[in-house]
Amino acid sequence: MTTTQDFATYLAGLPRILAGAAALFRDADGNVLLVEPNYREGWALPGGTIESDDGETPRQGARRETLEEIGLDVELGRLLAVDWVYHGPEYPPLVAYLYDGGILTANDLASIRLQEEELLSWRLVPREDIPEYLSGSLGLRVLVGLDMLEEGAGTAELENGQRVG
Repeated sequence: MTTTQDFATYLAGLPRILAGAAALFRDADGNVLLVEPNYREGWALPGGTIESDDGETPRQGARRETLEEIGLDVELGRLLAVDWVYHGPEYPPLVAYLYDGGILTANDLASIRLQEEELLSWRLVPREDIPEYLSGSLGLRVLVGLDMLEEGAGTAELENGQRVG
């Protein structure tokens, strides 16, 4: 029989894995909404870390982060991709969920309010320019997400931004 102490020790010995969720928003022309964080170089999607201590789900996390970061409270669409991202032994692996944020209207875009504590700016970027703004697995994940929207169904399983399975 396993005691609570044994189980706690077992859990403490498991590998640490981070989980994040983001929303893929587009305008009527198909341009992707990106945000510019002030705490690191480069651009990102609205989204962030899932608060698992509160029992938050990936979908709830993406919606909460969207509201916090850009001031839009949007019912998210389907799950476009799940990405297992491994950067090497110095960082824990990340499971990244990507949801369809939908198409933003001119009114939606005009109502964007950036979370000043975390973001410097936002912009709409055409598909062909995504690799210039989003490097590595994030850029690949966004491109696959756009492909999934074009295909109209399903969720892509990714490893470091590359389709598998």
